[in-house]
Amino acid sequence: MQVKVMPTALKSHLLEPELTVAPGVFELISATLADQHAFPALYMTGNGTVASALGLPDVGLATYTEMLNRIEAITSRLSTPLIADGDTGYGGLLNVDRTVRGYERAGAAGIQLEDQVAPKKCGFAAVTEVVALPLMVDKIKVALEARSNDDFLIVARTDARRGYGLTEALDRALAFEDAGADIIFIEAPESIEEMKTICKQIQRPKLLNMVDGRTTQVLSKAQIEDLGYNMAIFPCTGFLAATEAMRRCYTTIANEGSSLNVDVPLCSFDDFVQLMGFDHARAFDERWNDERWNDE
Repeated sequence: MQVKVMPTALKSHLLEPELTVAPGVFELISATLADQHAFPALYMTGNGTVASALGLPDVGLATYTEMLNRIEAITSRLSTPLIADGDTGYGGLLNVDRTVRGYERAGAAGIQLEDQVAPKKCGFAAVTEVVALPLMVDKIKVALEARSNDDFLIVARTDARRGYGLTEALDRALAFEDAGADIIFIEAPESIEEMKTICKQIQRPKLLNMVDGRTTQVLSKAQIEDLGYNMAIFPCTGFLAATEAMRRCYTTIANEGSSLNVDVPLCSFDDFVQLMGFDHARAFDERWNDERWNDE
């Protein structure tokens, strides 16, 4: 197991001028690959995690326990801080308390909590209902009280923009800021001007969700920094790339009965088994086999 970077490093990075870039990971191969790069953080996407673990849409079907198990598995392989999607906290205020404590114990460096009603829907839904603002503020306050380390980040997300407008989303974000959330996340701004407005009004670190092919325009790192965001997540890019590569691979095998003409780049088999730690396993076996024979 690699030595984990403490959440303190991530909290400090958010205060630096350079944008904190966090790609989405959703299972152990994606997490292992992303961990090889010098990202200041990784983001465990709920959409990708539910799809890869359950083969289902991200519509509130995954349980707290299922998500917690995935966090524990992923963080056991990481040296990079992981922010994990916590949906609505999986229930009421007592559930939020349990969820935050569990995510922190499981090795996450932060949790994202959103203001949707239960059962939640993935943020790309045309209209998502949100809970009363006082309830979401209380969820944030409970989350802050539940964490054992102040460096464990509470990311407060509002999904009000699509169904209720930017003004409502901003009012909620400002209330989240007043409640003490570490990072403010307004989902689905619809223009550069809206992003500028968000960054002017919110003083705490701000997160931008860069989902390829959706409403919010994907921007360059320099553009995001110039707007005033502190963090950008790219939750879907990895699993969209993997899905299209596998789609082409399986289509070719189905049509031709062979992988000979697969038209996507393939990782070499040797590289893959090394990525999964084959060298370590072989060295372990050789050491213990040698010691066993020497003892005899």
